[in-house]
Amino acid sequence: MIGTGLFLSSGYTIHQAGPAGTIFAYLLGAGIVYLVMLCLGELSVAMPVTGAFHTYAKTYIGPATGFTVAWLYWLTWAVALGSEFTAAGLFMQRWFPHTSVWMWSAVFALLIFLLNAFSVKFFAESEFWFSSIKVLAILLFILLGGAAMFGIVPMKSGEAAPMLSNFTDSGSLFPNGFFPILMTMLSVNFAFSGTELIGIAAGESADPEKTVPRAIKTTVWRLALFFIGTIFVLSGMISIKEAGVIESPFVTVFDRVGVPYAADLMNFVILTALLSAANSGLYASSRMLWSLSKEGELHPAFARLTSRGIPFNALIFSMIGGILSLLSSVVAADTVYLVLVSVSGFAVVAVWMSIAASQFLFRRRFLTEGHQLSDLKYRTPGYPAVPIAAFLLCLASCIGIAFDPNQAIALYCGIAFMAVCYSAYYLKNRKSRARVQAVKSQ
Repeated sequence: MIGTGLFLSSGYTIHQAGPAGTIFAYLLGAGIVYLVMLCLGELSVAMPVTGAFHTYAKTYIGPATGFTVAWLYWLTWAVALGSEFTAAGLFMQRWFPHTSVWMWSAVFALLIFLLNAFSVKFFAESEFWFSSIKVLAILLFILLGGAAMFGIVPMKSGEAAPMLSNFTDSGSLFPNGFFPILMTMLSVNFAFSGTELIGIAAGESADPEKTVPRAIKTTVWRLALFFIGTIFVLSGMISIKEAGVIESPFVTVFDRVGVPYAADLMNFVILTALLSAANSGLYASSRMLWSLSKEGELHPAFARLTSRGIPFNALIFSMIGGILSLLSSVVAADTVYLVLVSVSGFAVVAVWMSIAASQFLFRRRFLTEGHQLSDLKYRTPGYPAVPIAAFLLCLASCIGIAFDPNQAIALYCGIAFMAVCYSAYYLKNRKSRARVQAVKSQ
């Protein structure tokens, strides 16, 4: 899902890790996603099921973990809503500097809610156009920004093209050392969130043993090229002192390019990209609640559909994440945004860890039951090194934010959320067992 993780968080990463550190962080992030996708490929081909992540965890790790993973994936998308709406409010301040971020966040939250509540057809059609604009924006940025970086397109102020000065100047490559790379990995991984859905879709296709490896290769490498190409241009055009999360680094770059209205056009395009990500996030989080309700893990009210086939109750509950963006009315908007990104990033990385652990345990059980490795239509290469590496790298990403005072709260909130999920599961099951025993004793 290409959203604020690239369009806004990349500025924070450049500020913390420097140009070379940022490129390395996104390369490492792409590598982590690739390892997770390799693990997911084997699982999705062997068991192509809807709601796959928590189903795999439930089957191979334990039912409580499966329940927790389902809620973590809901948290990923629900909290991402808040980050998208907060970012949208920040971007609107370019044109309306005297308005409040929270006001715009509320307007966009209402818009996306109505879009999802009206019809699934509207979701699909709007998402097609949103996604198309997003891809075109990235391509335009790489081409125009790269041309300005090397002097092909003039700079607005008449200054010399930066060329590779941000990479070659003394102390600019890793200005704060290597440790900040670890601290920013969670926000980098957040930028790649949503990629795991490709593996599930491929596993449910008619010919999964062919579509899964193709989907893994094309998706990961396409994302890597998009992200690395973009980050290279951003790092070349913006110094670490200019980078941050108050304004999109994309807009900052186009402000310096001698093309009239380029920055405003990019600001508008990024705004549509954020709405695209929010659109997908609300759809995914509401359907996760609907799925849990259908499985009997949640109150039946969440499974009720409107005449248009919309799980309205699940939709309303999932808007909790979007409402978090209104915290920007009492806390600095950039702080709210960074915390929400970190919470969402923690949740999705925890889900990735469950995928790696599930694949590790699945393969071991599969062979223990007497099956042959050749019986698998798709096999994760490099087992057990690949799932172990994926798990440990994801774990390191989570631990890294403990050393960043701006993001550390996300780690504590994430752990607390998981503890609540496990406790709720065991409490629910204990009550269910007590009712069953009471019926039997009658």
